[in-house]
Amino acid sequence: MDASREQPVGIFDSGIGGLTVAHAIKKMMPLESLVYFGDTAHLPYGDKSEAAIQAYSIKIADVLLKNKCKVIVIACNSASSAAYDLLKEYVHKEVEVINVIDPMVEWVGEKYNHCNIGLIGTKRTIQSGIYAKKIEALDKKIKLHALPTPLLVPMIEEGFFNNKISHDIIEEYLRDPVLQDIEALILGCTHYPLIKNEIRTFYGSRIDVLDSSEIVANALFEHLKSHELLNNAKGPHDHFLVSDYTDSFEASTKMFFHESVHLEKHLLWGQ
Repeated sequence: MDASREQPVGIFDSGIGGLTVAHAIKKMMPLESLVYFGDTAHLPYGDKSEAAIQAYSIKIADVLLKNKCKVIVIACNSASSAAYDLLKEYVHKEVEVINVIDPMVEWVGEKYNHCNIGLIGTKRTIQSGIYAKKIEALDKKIKLHALPTPLLVPMIEEGFFNNKISHDIIEEYLRDPVLQDIEALILGCTHYPLIKNEIRTFYGSRIDVLDSSEIVANALFEHLKSHELLNNAKGPHDHFLVSDYTDSFEASTKMFFHESVHLEKHLLWGQ
């Protein structure tokens, strides 16, 4: 791996949910340049087949590699479960690939020994069983209670949060018997930090709500630091690409990244 410090960090997601990860990375490492790709033409990934997600991920990796990214962050749980192993093999150690699942599993293993942990995510993420397998492999006597919540991503993408519609949908999911008696809840989708406050309001102070964005940012920091790839130059340049574009979509990115973001349309081959 011969990447230089000044090369950008590549980040991708099915839509704009991964901007929660991008924002956490930028907050922790303000000198890093970012190339973000939101595959908005194919969102949500949560109801796509594994083969489709793998095909999209490979095409996006090509875009990020052409932009000379020094590391690729899969800022999507569905893509992390379906395409991580394939993507690592595809890049042939040219760059490191970091997913959003492994750092969270490691965190849970360190903090929640012998606990009941809840997990909400897309159908793809929950049905893959990847969290259950990885947490079981820790041998920390952690019991996972997983619930698919397929309405949340389209709800968030359409701007429905902090209102009656979002309150009702979130409450309906969180009252499910599967999630009773948990001590912490993993937000198994990078869109969900936008409704984290609503989830916290529902639970009060009874449980911990676990958001992967800061945990993943820290994992990236440790990787860049250990490989002497942290950028120490001034003037980072960020680029935000989407495979489909609307004015309303660009406006909604401000709520994810907490500042105005200019989106550039970049068609994937064969789209």
